[in-house]
Amino acid sequence: MIPVLTVAGSDSSGGAGIQADLKTFAALGTYGMSCICALTAQNTKGVSMVVNTPVDMVKAQLEAVFDDIPPKAVKTGMLSSAPIVETVADFLKGKKVPLVVDPVMVATSGAVLLEEEAIAVYKEKLIPISTVITPNIPEAEVLSGLSIQNEEDMKEAALALMKLGPSAVLVKGGHSVEDARDILYDGKEFHVFSGKRISTENTHGTGCTLSSAIAAGLAKGFTLTEAVGEAKKYMEGAIAKAAEDSVGHGHGPVHHFWFYGEEWGRME
Repeated sequence: MIPVLTVAGSDSSGGAGIQADLKTFAALGTYGMSCICALTAQNTKGVSMVVNTPVDMVKAQLEAVFDDIPPKAVKTGMLSSAPIVETVADFLKGKKVPLVVDPVMVATSGAVLLEEEAIAVYKEKLIPISTVITPNIPEAEVLSGLSIQNEEDMKEAALALMKLGPSAVLVKGGHSVEDARDILYDGKEFHVFSGKRISTENTHGTGCTLSSAIAAGLAKGFTLTEAVGEAKKYMEGAIAKAAEDSVGHGHGPVHHFWFYGEEWGRME
């Protein structure tokens, strides 16, 4: 088994956060582990409550995992407070493992999931040790200070974010007015991943799922470009299936196991 670790928040409705990450890891044939940094009370309609995990518990979870089952890749998601971001960054610094940082700031429903003071710690401590950061357009605008309206703006934002120290930047274009293209800058060249825009409101957990799929690919030994390409294809299928089969009364989750048979069958 190939172990992969998610460091993020729990989504009680199962569509995003730790739950989405673990589903993605399983769907892509890896062994998922977790460090829960926050509990959220949420569903497809919104987030009603957030409780952060004490930082000593965050550190204890990380120590327990690395002591027994060192992951082949790590993905971070919702790290809602500055002390949590700092604790995670300090622990992971120096670890020779691919690190995918998804700078979760706002839920699909619009709920703010990142305290303002945590952004500075992201820039100072976590982003510089990452293999790749995966901001969507609103997150890239906050982190870069730039306005993003088109593909050229996405590239400019990627170049600006590279100055924070990551090895690579993937600016996700799901919020773009153009087609759903993502742009990866690996420090040398740009790679454009075009996608089909699917008309659906069932996009809960898309950011978590894509970054987890990238981490799973890196854990398997894919190059970053390969991992992003495969994750993009997986994500597109998950959204397309969710458009056909929705859950909840708001922004429904994507379908993490879309390429599996719908019938389990009967064990005789």
